[in-house]
Amino acid sequence: MEKNWYVVHTYSGYENKVKTNLEKRVETMGMSDKIFRILVPMEEETAMKNGQKKTAMKKVFPGYVITEMIMTDDSWYVVRNTPGVTGFVGSAGAGSKPTPLLTEEAEAILKQMGLTEKKTEIGFELKEQVKVKEGPFSDFVGTIENIDLEKEKIWVHVNMFGRETPVELGFDQIEKF
Repeated sequence: MEKNWYVVHTYSGYENKVKTNLEKRVETMGMSDKIFRILVPMEEETAMKNGQKKTAMKKVFPGYVITEMIMTDDSWYVVRNTPGVTGFVGSAGAGSKPTPLLTEEAEAILKQMGLTEKKTEIGFELKEQVKVKEGPFSDFVGTIENIDLEKEKIWVHVNMFGRETPVELGFDQIEKF
């Protein structure tokens, strides 16, 4: 059984309550091996109010929660019967299992929220020579000095104006040289 992301429909305005209720149910019903993350997709929204910039978090998909889970009869039952949940998106009617989000769809939502899937295998090593493929240091060649898997950042020393300069980059901004 593999874990996938599923979209759960909720009563409008109940997204955070459903998230909290579902997290409690996962704990009390011992489902942490089948239901992993429950997210209310949010994004930062900046608006001008009385001449002041106001930043607030806004729900990207009002009335929906996404959950990462292994779909079994038990996990399906726990989610479906959580207070505030009206059902799964992508199920063909009562009693049928829902269709998971495509990997690309789930990754796009997570990336928008700043929660990219962590890749433990990045394919780069310390002291390895790499080429910067995008950003202001595009086409510079440098040496990897530090790797932070948690933040998905890599520090590369590039030769600029005759001296080694440390540059902080994302994993997706470099390639093998």
